Amino acid sequence: MPFPTPRRSARTAALAASLALAGVLSLTGCSQVVDAFNAIQGTNPAGQTSVPATVATPAPQPSASMAFNSQFTYDGSVSLKTDVADGLVLTLDVWAVDSKRTMEWTTDAPKTFGFAVNVQDTRVDDKATLDQKRRVFISNISITSQTAQTSGQTQQPFQFSADPRTLVPSDTIRSDKGLLLNTFQGGLLVPETTIHQLPADAYGVTLEFSMNVSVEGTANTDSSFAQQTVYQYVPIAIYPAGAAG
Repeated sequence: MPFPTPRRSARTAALAASLALAGVLSLTGCSQVVDAFNAIQGTNPAGQTSVPATVATPAPQPSASMAFNSQFTYDGSVSLKTDVADGLVLTLDVWAVDSKRTMEWTTDAPKTFGFAVNVQDTRVDDKATLDQKRRVFISNISITSQTAQTSGQTQQPFQFSADPRTLVPSDTIRSDKGLLLNTFQGGLLVPETTIHQLPADAYGVTLEFSMNVSVEGTANTDSSFAQQTVYQYVPIAIYPAGAAG
């Protein structure tokens, strides 16, 4: 009969010790050990995997404390500039009309704003005659929107699109290129337009302005016009319904 090697003897001794320990545990609270093991492993005594109870958590609601970076909300207005050529600056101004207190711009209240588009040729004096300025015509302006919502969804609840020549008096300077912006009469002015109902969980909305313009390369040179599209974005913070009251 072969004799056990020292390694096998050590393994046999360890196994015997384990069995002895198990015997002790069975006599001194085995059920507590099994329960603790099951709790760690996520199984019940029958060997079935336990499933934690699912607790429904209500979606977070928008609040004034939610961060939505908006200069418009902070100041009540914003002025955005775009270089359409060297020294030729297009300006979009947007301001709150009703309510002028932007903390009252809630999801359910009408939110009215006005906007204007102008241009300045900084290469010449403001009092220079029109034939000394590089002209800029605007042929279309559109506004789209995108909400920020606590649910993670987005919507486009507000849209605006128009030919600027239909928004101003008929005596303003215009051509087949659009409405002339750099005149003493001023450029394009839309006194008010309104954003209505927004989703109940909205805490912000961003307006995207898109403007199609024709820009003169050399003053008083009809053959030097080139078209381009200018984009500007206006983030606006929105507060829960009833917050203004």
